Amino acid sequence: LYPTVQAMKEGYDQIIWTDAATHQYVEEAGTMNLLFIINGALVTAPTGDTILDGVTRKSVIQIAKDWGMEVQERLLSVNELVEGITSGAVTEAFGAGTAAVIAPIKTIGFDGVDYELPAPDASNFSAKVFKEISQIRLGEIADTRGWIFKI
Repeated sequence: LYPTVQAMKEGYDQIIWTDAATHQYVEEAGTMNLLFIINGALVTAPTGDTILDGVTRKSVIQIAKDWGMEVQERLLSVNELVEGITSGAVTEAFGAGTAAVIAPIKTIGFDGVDYELPAPDASNFSAKVFKEISQIRLGEIADTRGWIFKI
């Protein structure tokens, strides 16, 4: 909890966890999986001992694939992320989890520098996938993937 408290003192809402061995690779944020749009592809860390195999993450990945989007489950270094934000290759960053469903990320701070992402709008992948998941969950559109079960 200490790193989260420190981040909040600096004005951040959340922290991004990196791998415990080297602290070079992005893993998760709090209780959410992290996903990024990099050069038009959806990029997220592979699941494993330290990456939750979240239901919302799986849903986002499936929807992206259904929409014909390239999905990359791979390691993403902090350096690649920072360089991608700076160059414009990273156009979206968001968390996915049960409580928030989709939580867009506006700013990522690293080594005393805040890196601003493009302002989210309704045309963003994260906004569209949030709408799709919400509409399925609320029964507003058909569940063509068999995700909803009546009990």
